[in-house]
Amino acid sequence: MALKTVRLLLWLPLIAFVAIVALVAGGLIHPHETVVRSRLIGQPLPGFTLPRAEGGAPLTPAALADGRPHLLNLFASWCVPCAAEAPQLRRLRAAGVPIIGVAIRDRPQDLAAFLRETGNPYAMVARDDAAALQVALGSSGVPESFVIDGRGVIRYQHIGAIGPDQIALILEQLRAAR
Repeated sequence: MALKTVRLLLWLPLIAFVAIVALVAGGLIHPHETVVRSRLIGQPLPGFTLPRAEGGAPLTPAALADGRPHLLNLFASWCVPCAAEAPQLRRLRAAGVPIIGVAIRDRPQDLAAFLRETGNPYAMVARDDAAALQVALGSSGVPESFVIDGRGVIRYQHIGAIGPDQIALILEQLRAAR
């Protein structure tokens, strides 16, 4: 092997190290989006018919297309962040926000106990026992909320529990959805 080739081979570990450091630094500076956003933003709600937890007429998209913006909140009694989110939902309700709750894969007795313990901020609660609406919305978990405009079009998606510092953002999205 020629001396020139041997010298070049000696530099290869350093070149490989610099390349790895550059890749890691690039990932730290510009991390990839790890949140999966719904592709339905700007689209009408998908068709669905869900039984109401308290009885009465089932929940359909028409209930969310009454001319007023709504907050559609997917939650479950078995979801710890959903309980943490409850005070913020009560604040939104006190501010006049009509909140439609959809309980995902929940048992009626667990749902009733959850609403008694955390307070019921919902204008209406429906049950999605098979998570069909959740899947149709492209939701990846609970809690998750959607701002629906008065025509039933999805305008905003909030993934995760609504925190105290996010109330203003949700109210702003609801105002923009009018």
